[in-house]
Amino acid sequence: MKKILAIAAAAALTTGVSAYAANPFSDVSTDDWAYQAVSDLSDQGVVEGYPDGTFKGERNMTRYELAQVIARLMAREDQLNAEQRATLDRLAGGYADELANLGVRVSNLEKKVGNISWSGDARMQYQHNLKKPELRRGRIFIAPEPERTHADSWTGRLRINADAQVNDHVVVSGRFVSEMDFKDNEDANTIMDRIHARWTPNDTFYMDLGRQGVALDQTGVFWDEDGVFDGVVAGYDNGKFGAEFGYGRFKDAYKSAGWTPYERTEAWYGKLAGHLGETADVSAFYLENVQENDTGVDVKAWGAGATIGLGNSGLKLDGDFIQTRFSPDSIHANLWTAGLNYGEVDLDKPGSFSLGIHYVKADALSYLLGNSAWDMTDQLEYGLLAGTGVKFWTARAGIAVQKNVELDAYYNFGAKAYDGPAEDPGNTWGVELNYSF
Repeated sequence: MKKILAIAAAAALTTGVSAYAANPFSDVSTDDWAYQAVSDLSDQGVVEGYPDGTFKGERNMTRYELAQVIARLMAREDQLNAEQRATLDRLAGGYADELANLGVRVSNLEKKVGNISWSGDARMQYQHNLKKPELRRGRIFIAPEPERTHADSWTGRLRINADAQVNDHVVVSGRFVSEMDFKDNEDANTIMDRIHARWTPNDTFYMDLGRQGVALDQTGVFWDEDGVFDGVVAGYDNGKFGAEFGYGRFKDAYKSAGWTPYERTEAWYGKLAGHLGETADVSAFYLENVQENDTGVDVKAWGAGATIGLGNSGLKLDGDFIQTRFSPDSIHANLWTAGLNYGEVDLDKPGSFSLGIHYVKADALSYLLGNSAWDMTDQLEYGLLAGTGVKFWTARAGIAVQKNVELDAYYNFGAKAYDGPAEDPGNTWGVELNYSF
């Protein structure tokens, strides 16, 4: 496309945004049909000429040059109307690779309609799991002899994210989740597991209100961002130091381990984080359930962890220590994990991969407040429900097989039960394909 034509089209997106500007280029005369478009965009800083003061509008424009124009228009997106933003979003999607090279993030093939952004992911998963034991009433809800047999599963999951830009400082986000059990031929179970509003008055402070995900520990073994929290979260992070406080109810504990009814899941937490350069993070948290469960037990948990990069090797060490405390019995239950990770999966770069190995040791009842999407939870839940400690290894691997397509696998092995009557839990494994859009 001729440069002059591309600029004229870009100018149509900014109609009514800028005022008349003086002639910026020696080879664009005031009589030229595109004079106004070129001069307006130059005045706005959207287009630039050559050092000799010319524009060279008759030469063909490269995709990279046009991507530069799109990037500058994206910086002025809040000044466009809905139709203009929709056009700009289509251009941004078509030039996503070039924009990425310029350092402009265009969310993974996300679609925007007006001020609403859509994105999502899908997963096909096969798992060789442990059978879930039945709970029985006790001091803490436990089953004395959980089954060690396995139950295979083949499931699918689709998640759709919607983010609505209310104004410059407020975004309302929601997520729809549909899950299906292919093996048992069950109908899909569709819910909305996220709906919250985020207020960001500046670059360092934020506040979230509603149903959302929170992350407490470094490794995500105890409570990762998929754990659902209903309440208010306020935080501060200046790039070197961060602090976060939340009050609400940890939904994923509902109807488990004696937390019914739902009010009994009410809790508050505080978290501190330090960012030590580009390769190291440290954090600590405190979590307290403010309502007694069915058995009259008060539960608290605290933890600390770190992630440390080993230079430019691609290797990272990470680990956490978490202690759960019970009163009035003054029981302490410890959970700790440590691991080594290599590489990182980049969905924009097919062939990029990651490997990881972790060791986990969890005392009986140390996972009572825990919630993790990690596939190691089979062994952790076995220990929780059996009233026994468990220790095991978990290995994970992932690779971007195509753009926006990731193949993942895990294997939990070497599990041993301790400090309890239960037998050793068996090994578990799984494989899954993840699609991002």
